[in-house]
Amino acid sequence: MKKAHLVFIPSPGVGHLVSAVEFSRRLLARDARLSITILAMTSPFPTSTSLPQTTSTPSTDSNSPGEPHYIFLPQADLPPKEVLENSMEEYISKFAASHSHHVRTALLTLQESSLDRVRFHLVVDMFCTSLIDVGKDLGIPSYLFLTSGAAFLSLLLHLPERFLRTGVPRFDESEPEIAISGFQNPVPSSALPEFAFNTSGYTALMSHANKLEETNGLIINTFAELEPFAIKSLREVYDELAAGTESEIKIQRFRPPLFTVGPVLDLKGQARRPGDASQESKIMKWLDTQPEASVVFLCFGSVGAFSEEQAKEIANGLTQSGQRFLWSLRKKTTTGAKRPMEYTDAELKGVLPKEFWGAVEGGRGLVCGWAPQAEILAHKAIGSFVSHCGWNSTLESVWFGKPIVAWPLYAEQPSNAFELVNELGLAAAWLGYGGKPGDLVTADEVERAVRSVMDSDNPVRSRAKEMSEASKSALLNGGSSFDSIGCLMRKIIGDEL
Repeated sequence: MKKAHLVFIPSPGVGHLVSAVEFSRRLLARDARLSITILAMTSPFPTSTSLPQTTSTPSTDSNSPGEPHYIFLPQADLPPKEVLENSMEEYISKFAASHSHHVRTALLTLQESSLDRVRFHLVVDMFCTSLIDVGKDLGIPSYLFLTSGAAFLSLLLHLPERFLRTGVPRFDESEPEIAISGFQNPVPSSALPEFAFNTSGYTALMSHANKLEETNGLIINTFAELEPFAIKSLREVYDELAAGTESEIKIQRFRPPLFTVGPVLDLKGQARRPGDASQESKIMKWLDTQPEASVVFLCFGSVGAFSEEQAKEIANGLTQSGQRFLWSLRKKTTTGAKRPMEYTDAELKGVLPKEFWGAVEGGRGLVCGWAPQAEILAHKAIGSFVSHCGWNSTLESVWFGKPIVAWPLYAEQPSNAFELVNELGLAAAWLGYGGKPGDLVTADEVERAVRSVMDSDNPVRSRAKEMSEASKSALLNGGSSFDSIGCLMRKIIGDEL
């Protein structure tokens, strides 16, 4: 019997790592011919989130059924601090590349301990494409596992094409709307990620895009019903190229087939900190007392935080809206990797206005620090989600059928927000649209957005429910993602597609 061993190499961000773990479990549950090892890098940044419990003991020979094996790679040398100050994307890319020796050692060890008939494959994260070369040296083919969506992939592939035309490795903020193949509508420069305007960040991601032609396939955490235009666009280009109707440059770039396998989600909240239980209990007890679909949930990811001035505007906007709310609020810092910190009760009292506390004390709202996002979105009391639009958060909101107010803060979130508002009809508003990071969003803007998303006649509410059902159907036997995963496994194990 043919067997295959997949070696996942996620970048150190917890969202990337948890997605790799969850997708690994799904593959292992699907086919007994697969075995999986995850090579985990130690994050260069302090983080409050830990790996799932099953990864607590580094091991390559765990026999836990349905679980991948884990190898924790030794700490690699950090890139110079100046690189981080210039571009987070370049920093993470260089950090991943510095693990090449450790990855090679781990792969050799796995190969030496394996059966002769086992076929090895690398599955690399977007920021780890430099490690494809390690696999090549050892005769191991590679796949990309993209934890973002299909529209973002089209933006990524647009970078080298644009550079070939212009010779300039960055966008201009004054540039008019841009035609990108995976978006139905022209994309304004305000909807592009920060790296698009940074030569180092643009160059780093362009290099990753160029490496995709060297993979055997692109595995995307999305599903056909969610991003039909972006997926169709990418596949149409691939089909045209296979027929020889485009330039040789593009043929090389689009050679790998696409596999849409999402939504891949951590619905059980596996990645969390010690001591979260009491906070979660407090939140869930409060939600249990609220009417169905009545609460606006505000949460902005593992590094999302606001200045005190902006927090006051949000508080005033929530107070003015008259809506029930649950707000995950943490303190902005300027040290290290700028990870947010928890407010003390005394600090919160000093930051947020008196009228806001009146609403909280009256039972209309609750403000907390860290929050178990997936568990909260699953609760029947939640009626909408004010989100930074990270892709994992986007997929969670889709899964649970919660309409969104988009408030992108960093990374690819602006392009995700543009897609949600203008392409997919899943977001009612975009707070901060057209502004720069740090620009103040007023209380009136917050109030209007919250009222809009909670309006029962707003079409985003029915659209969210429709897409929730589609996300679950995609994973069932015969669903779009179920079938795509089947194609992927046949390719990996060596059967005919």
